Amino acid sequence: MIEPTLNYVLCPGPGATAVPAGQDPAAARPVTGPQHRMAYWEWNATGNPAHPHVIVCVHGLSRQGRDFDVLARELSQHARVVCPDVVGRGQSDWLADPMGYQIPQYGADMVALLAQLHQQAPIATLDWVGTSMGGLIGMGITGQPDLPLPVPVRRLVLNDVGPVIQWQALQRIGQYLGFLATFESLQQAADAMWAISTSFGPHTPAQWLELSRAMVRSLPEGGVTLHYDPAIAVPFRSMTQEAAAAGEAFLWQLYDQITARTLLLRGADSDLLSHETAQAMAGRGPRAQLVEFAGVGHAPTLVAADQVAAVRGFLLAEEGAAAA
Repeated sequence: MIEPTLNYVLCPGPGATAVPAGQDPAAARPVTGPQHRMAYWEWNATGNPAHPHVIVCVHGLSRQGRDFDVLARELSQHARVVCPDVVGRGQSDWLADPMGYQIPQYGADMVALLAQLHQQAPIATLDWVGTSMGGLIGMGITGQPDLPLPVPVRRLVLNDVGPVIQWQALQRIGQYLGFLATFESLQQAADAMWAISTSFGPHTPAQWLELSRAMVRSLPEGGVTLHYDPAIAVPFRSMTQEAAAAGEAFLWQLYDQITARTLLLRGADSDLLSHETAQAMAGRGPRAQLVEFAGVGHAPTLVAADQVAAVRGFLLAEEGAAAA
């Protein structure tokens, strides 16, 4: 079975060493240098290491790039599939300034990633799959035509996210984000994560264990904890309902400037992307094609066969078929 390779790109903004357990995540952290490394997992089963079609898959707020293993294995038969660990998550460095854990920094990191990929092997076709936060980053990348991208994004998949984010969903996420417990085993951690992740929809125990494997890191004293810098919660918790509402106009402006053909996936029970917002997205800007999954909330994990098929069909269809 094909496995990905782990790679790194240097990005602007100082990194930091990990904060000792129990220390305030917003406290000053030792700076490691003027740049930080972002890790990314590359899948390629095309037989051509310089394949000109690149698909970038970007995860949600507290997740990491191995979330896309099932989808990436499928797509990697046809393209280079690149799944970054957004800074502060997975194998990537942590930031010296916790307030850097916001979309502008993430977008700058993705521009650096695309430049490195293009330097390694010229990109002719570029597609983007973004789950939740990864979709917001994708809107920033595709909705700003002046960004120095190797090529414009051709097709964009927004997974359960849009310009309007329901405040009650942010409150729900804030109840657990940044509180890193210690677990005796991967299975114990997986069980704890499932308790707050049932909105992802039905998964077999084996599927959930695989989704959980890269969500933890080993501790020197034994056991495991979650993979991310708890300081990613610092800017998240500083957000107010008024600030979130004020940001909607800017996000709609980005969305309306997207020229990429767009697929919008929505969990039919999502508390983050309302049906009304999804319908509005289908009627303006790139006029996203909307696909909803019954029995799923926020957010579809792109593991189930019907979810994989929807993304695969959209990204790999010929232009005429995709337009239809």
